[in-house]
Amino acid sequence: MLLMTIAMLLFPISDALAKFLTAELTPVQIGAARFLFQSLLLLPVLLVYKAGRLPPPGIRHLALGTLIGLAVIFLFSGLQYLPLANNTALFFIEPLLLTLISAVALREPVSGRQWLAVVVGLVGALIVLRPNWAAYGPAAIFPVAAGAFFAGFLALTRVVGGRDDALTLAFWTGAAAALVLLLIMGVGLMGQAPVSARPMAGLMVLASLGVWPLLLGVGAIAAATNVLTALALQRAGAGVLAPFQYLEILSATLLGWLVFSEIPDLVTGLGAAIIVGSGLYVFTHQGRRLEPLGAAQRN
Repeated sequence: MLLMTIAMLLFPISDALAKFLTAELTPVQIGAARFLFQSLLLLPVLLVYKAGRLPPPGIRHLALGTLIGLAVIFLFSGLQYLPLANNTALFFIEPLLLTLISAVALREPVSGRQWLAVVVGLVGALIVLRPNWAAYGPAAIFPVAAGAFFAGFLALTRVVGGRDDALTLAFWTGAAAALVLLLIMGVGLMGQAPVSARPMAGLMVLASLGVWPLLLGVGAIAAATNVLTALALQRAGAGVLAPFQYLEILSATLLGWLVFSEIPDLVTGLGAAIIVGSGLYVFTHQGRRLEPLGAAQRN
């Protein structure tokens, strides 16, 4: 639990660095660099863990990489406009959306109380979304879309799960996500997107040398939290550790206040509390079947 706590408190630092980077780079570029550096840093750890043997990739990794890559693009797009805590709170409708997907697509049993928790959590998301929509416009949808893609990623992971350990899955999924985002950037280059275009209007802009340490930091934190989460999962089950990912909201709120002078209003705080409460209820009654742990894969 201590390892998981450290990982979840560290992870929003990566989002804070990404928020700085959105002033100069597009979300696609930041995401591609993040997954590329993450995979490069995880490679030696994986080789040591596997005694020098690198497990081969599969089509499942490409599908998972596409979903997680799209989730990160939308997450970073939200960071460009929304306060860090607000963006994180809206993203965490993911466990509720995962329950919906699990019930509809995977035919997993969901109790009436769990359905009620999902509905209440979505109401909490609407409470958070309303003032953010008024303040930031359609950009408030970006973290919601990120949560939806990530829920799809987790649902697919549960379908193909059991073939990889946490580190192998994190490495090959990250490598596939980097490839997918680099291909998207290539499409942007072929479309000759103007260098002056704002992120999401173009797919690639010229980067200065000063951004590379920050990009490396984003990837390094993602790699570190992957290792910490994998170590935590070796010592405790996903059902025990899953609720700890809500510590990200606490860390994101603190970083938003200290670094960006962002203080969530009471309405956002109320909606976030409802989302967290509903998600915790779902985890409490379903967490033992949630494999692999969502937080471990988002990293």
